[in-house]
Amino acid sequence: MLTLFAADGDFISESGKKIIITVVVSVVTSAAAFLFGRYYGRYKAHREWQSKEFMNRVIVSLNIFAEGFLRIRTVLERSIEEVFLNPIAIEKIQHAARNCTPDNPMLPVPKEDRWFLLNFVLNAVAEHFVTGHVKRDAGERVAIVKYALFLTCEVVGDERIRKVRAMLVRQDVLVDFPYMDSVPQFENHWHIDRIKTLRKASDLYQKEPDNFLMLEVCV
Repeated sequence: MLTLFAADGDFISESGKKIIITVVVSVVTSAAAFLFGRYYGRYKAHREWQSKEFMNRVIVSLNIFAEGFLRIRTVLERSIEEVFLNPIAIEKIQHAARNCTPDNPMLPVPKEDRWFLLNFVLNAVAEHFVTGHVKRDAGERVAIVKYALFLTCEVVGDERIRKVRAMLVRQDVLVDFPYMDSVPQFENHWHIDRIKTLRKASDLYQKEPDNFLMLEVCV
C-alpha cells in the first residue's frame, strides 16, 4: 500500500494523494499515447511504402501536348488535409479513390458532391496563377488559357506510386482529344497510362461535364 508523507512527517491528506495520483496517471497516459502514436505512424508509413499507396497526398499535374510530345509537369503536391479542408470531404475523396480501377481512373464522386470537392482543389491551384490575373487587371498584355480540372486515382501497377491526382488539361484539347486512336511521343514510357486516363476524361466530359471545373489562367 502506498504511504505518502508531507515534509513535516505528517501523512499527506486524501485530497493531496488524489492530486498526485492524477498527475502520475496523466503523465503515464500521455507517455503511452506518445509512444503509441509514434509506433502507429511508423507502421502506417511502412505500410504505405510497401503498397506504394499514398492516399493522404494530393498531386496536381499539368498535361501539356507540344511538339508531338505529352509533357507532364507538377503544379503542386500537398497533404490531403491542406487541400480538402474538411474531414468529411477527405473521407469522400479517399473512398472514391479506392474505388478507382485500372479501366476507370476517374474518381466516382456522387453528383451532389462534385462541385464542392473540385472547388477545394481549384482554390489551391488558383493561388499559383494569381500574378497573371493581376497583370491583366493592370492592363498588361497576357495570354489567356482555359484548363479543365478533374480528379483521378490511376491504378497502374505495383511498381508505381498511387495517389489522389488532380489533372489540368486545356479545355479545347479535352473537348476534341487528338489521341483517341493514336499516341504522342513520351518523355517516359509509363506516360502511356496518362493517355488512357485522358481518353477516359475526354469521354466523361462529353457525358457528365459536372465532373470538371474550368480554370482560366493568365500568363
